Amino acid sequence: MNHSQFKELVQQVEVGKVLPDAVYFHIDAFEQAPAPLTKFVRTVSKALKIEEDSWNLVKVFKKEFKLSLLSYPDFFEDSYPALTRSITVDLTKLTHTVTQYENSDNPPILHRKELMIPESHKYHSHFCMLTQEGENAGLYESSRMIGFKDSWARLIDKHGYALVDGRLFRKSAVEQVNGASSDDTQIDRHKTALVRHELSAPMKNLAKHGFLNGEYSVFDYGCGRGDDLRELEAHGLDALGWDPKFRPDADKVTSDLVNIGYVINVIEDQDERIEAVFNAWELTNKLLVVSAMLANESYLAQFTPYKDGVITSRNTFQKYFNQAELKCYIEKIVDTEAIAVAPGIYYVFKDKKLEQQFLQNRNKRHYQWQQKTAPIPTSEEKVRLLFTKHSDLLESFWLACLAYGRCPSSEEFSLSEQISEVIGSNKKAFKLVCDWYDYAEFEMSAKMRKEDLTIYFSLELFGKRKPYTQQPDDLKRDVKVFFGNYKTAQNEAKELLFGIADTEKIKEECLLAKDYLPACKLGYEEDEPHSLTLHKKFIESLSPLLRIYVNAGLQLYGELDDIQLVKIHINSGKLTLLGYEGFDDGPLPQLKERVKIKMADQDVDFFDYVNKNSRPLLLNKGVYLDNSFADFKKQKAFNKKLSKILNDLSVQEISRLKISYRSFSQLLSELYEVSGYRIDKLQV
Repeated sequence: MNHSQFKELVQQVEVGKVLPDAVYFHIDAFEQAPAPLTKFVRTVSKALKIEEDSWNLVKVFKKEFKLSLLSYPDFFEDSYPALTRSITVDLTKLTHTVTQYENSDNPPILHRKELMIPESHKYHSHFCMLTQEGENAGLYESSRMIGFKDSWARLIDKHGYALVDGRLFRKSAVEQVNGASSDDTQIDRHKTALVRHELSAPMKNLAKHGFLNGEYSVFDYGCGRGDDLRELEAHGLDALGWDPKFRPDADKVTSDLVNIGYVINVIEDQDERIEAVFNAWELTNKLLVVSAMLANESYLAQFTPYKDGVITSRNTFQKYFNQAELKCYIEKIVDTEAIAVAPGIYYVFKDKKLEQQFLQNRNKRHYQWQQKTAPIPTSEEKVRLLFTKHSDLLESFWLACLAYGRCPSSEEFSLSEQISEVIGSNKKAFKLVCDWYDYAEFEMSAKMRKEDLTIYFSLELFGKRKPYTQQPDDLKRDVKVFFGNYKTAQNEAKELLFGIADTEKIKEECLLAKDYLPACKLGYEEDEPHSLTLHKKFIESLSPLLRIYVNAGLQLYGELDDIQLVKIHINSGKLTLLGYEGFDDGPLPQLKERVKIKMADQDVDFFDYVNKNSRPLLLNKGVYLDNSFADFKKQKAFNKKLSKILNDLSVQEISRLKISYRSFSQLLSELYEVSGYRIDKLQV
């Protein structure tokens, strides 16, 4: 092999950590690298009588006819493994240099290991998680500071973190508290209390859903150092907390909302853990929020097992869960359904009316009424004068009718007393406004409301929730108006729910959706419809059956905060959620998160794409947009030009092309330049 052939093969490597002058990849990734290149590497190793088990990474140079065989013996065990030996082979001079680091106090270390192994590798997701932690902590902002063991340790400390068993934690208390468990193993449980500089994830979720608006009292069970409480109190909320280490003398107070956040992870005694959840439930008037840390088997394998969890190197106990396991654990203790609102976070409602209100609002659409014309002329002078004199009151009442899809009761419209004085009753006012305004608008709002209710009852059945004997008064009115009785409502909901298992119905609905949705993509496999992908803002425009399909999956996942696209799999009963970086402000979004929800198995798989250079690009973003998006026209023009360029380059089927940022840049680098929404030919 000559230099030119070597250089060409190095350019073809699609797996590995790419630096300006070289590419690194693990021996486990050899199958995904060009076969002539890996064969050549092994031939060089054999020629130098270097045993293959004495190196596990190869560094191939981009511009020089050189390669290095690197030994990282703790590549899989250590989060940031140290280099012990490097053998650099200069194939032009036919010389090699051996450098030993085994006895070095400050050896080079590795980062972003997920780039050096295939995505199918069992350690890939764990390595992605490690890199994401470092990025979240701001440790990768300067790559010059991270290459050696000592500088990496100083950087971690400077950012206020500690490295515990390869995972980054905020530095916590250093006091020694010894609490013996039943088998005399000492666990320093207080060391798990993190210093927070913003609201914790469970509290942020409560705020998102409007529960921290001041209407409810809050109790933080296991509040640690009280960082959440400090922030809640600054907002004027009635918030108290208790912690066995930091606030042991505080009273445990019954409150509307009780949060037991990341507490059950650190309790090594199973009975005490159950008691903690149960005690938090006993203090709850309306809503309990339970959260716990999640982890996969490959991460847990590195620890010393202890009881039903593991012991970390800092002598703290951790019981990690997966999403489905956490739900079952909570429900067994409190004997009430737990509702997933985010990975590792569940709501458990004691106030069932509040639960139904939450679930209804979670999937409820809001009809946006827009005044198109002046009131229709009428011969009834009295009515005209009435609307002229009380236009604000009657317009407010009309908006309430559209919101409920029916005539609101006196309790549901705050100005009912004024309506009674002016017209006589809400029913009379309802007849009046229906004659005066566009009745077709009301019919549309009523249809939407009935669909929303049917979907709500269907999701109740999907979640196997027990029917409630007591229902909120507004729901009773809805049932009476739209269904006649509760039994009819359940029958219609059951019929709709069973439809999501009928692949022919799903296929038919997806084909129809392709025509009526503002934007979407219908995917095919072997000329048969395979999937429907759409932006999350169009979920509410789907037919009731497809809305059930999507929302049933979201019951297992939570909210779509960081997700843009939703993919409905027609035949497999699966739902895929896709989160992109740069979707809202760039023409080529990069896939950073993919979630696959398997509804039949009640399971959720998470896939992260941490390295920006290797993230798949969304080349056809314009397919998922309509003119309600600010960049619709720019994106449409960009995709039109990009399509022509790729066709000219003989790259077919761009909608199916899984091309990374790195490979896309390489593809166009010699001829074109991409800047914002512009793609221009380079001047030669």
